Amino acid sequence: MTPATIKPATYDTIEVSKLTGGCGAEISGVDLRAMSNRQWNEVQQAFVRHGVIFFRDQELTPEQHIEFAQRWAPIDINRFFPAVAGYPQIAEVRKEPEGKKNIGNLWHTDHSYDEKPAMGSILLAREVPDEGGDTLFANMYLAFETLSEGMKKMLRGLSAVHSSVHVFGPKNDRSALGFKGTDQVGDVIHPVVIRHPLSGREALYVNADFTTQFEGWTVEDSKPLLEQLYRHAVRPEFTCRFRWRNNSIAFWDNRATWHYAANDYHGARRLMHRITVAGCALEAAA
Repeated sequence: MTPATIKPATYDTIEVSKLTGGCGAEISGVDLRAMSNRQWNEVQQAFVRHGVIFFRDQELTPEQHIEFAQRWAPIDINRFFPAVAGYPQIAEVRKEPEGKKNIGNLWHTDHSYDEKPAMGSILLAREVPDEGGDTLFANMYLAFETLSEGMKKMLRGLSAVHSSVHVFGPKNDRSALGFKGTDQVGDVIHPVVIRHPLSGREALYVNADFTTQFEGWTVEDSKPLLEQLYRHAVRPEFTCRFRWRNNSIAFWDNRATWHYAANDYHGARRLMHRITVAGCALEAAA
């Protein structure tokens, strides 16, 4: 997809229902195993417009999950997550009944530690608890657009350091969640305000999990402004919340949204399959 392909929101072959004014839309009337070309085009439009899209009752095999992901872009195999047996393209996101911590229990976006951050992640629910385990999303277009003009001007001139060292390095504290400690870690630099490669809109691009500081600033000097941005970015009016059922799918845009996995289902099992699709280098909005 390119910005030129984005058209007004008219849908003839699918139904698109917004979750909130903040972000997110649920799509119905489509079987992801057998989409027509017209349905495929409209699903793409909804993804760009809403930042995260949801589907219900999609009984996909691992092969069909992979096929759907590959329609968007090449698969970006995560080097830290454990993979589903026999399917290295699919990361397993699991919490057992005896577990106390879960994966993704803080506001963040995926793969910002890469030179070319992932386009998005396609999460398929295989087994979910009767209660809890929702995922929340926040709109980074609105997070930027609602800042003061002075703040916008300053942020457009900044870049930030994103690091995987403290999260996935050999001494990481998340091995209990199944992450693989590795020396395949490092730092990258991205603009703080990006021009989204599909929508053309300006979006805030910092990450509470992986951003360590602004380029040219110390960690100490960066901390107050980063924390202010993190608080602002998840104002309730920018967000939506998705309640999972088995065979539900969420596909979020890592350049336009953050997400948060609620950890409120102790004593229950939750098993998700995630495929991440590749993106591109990010350009500054200025």
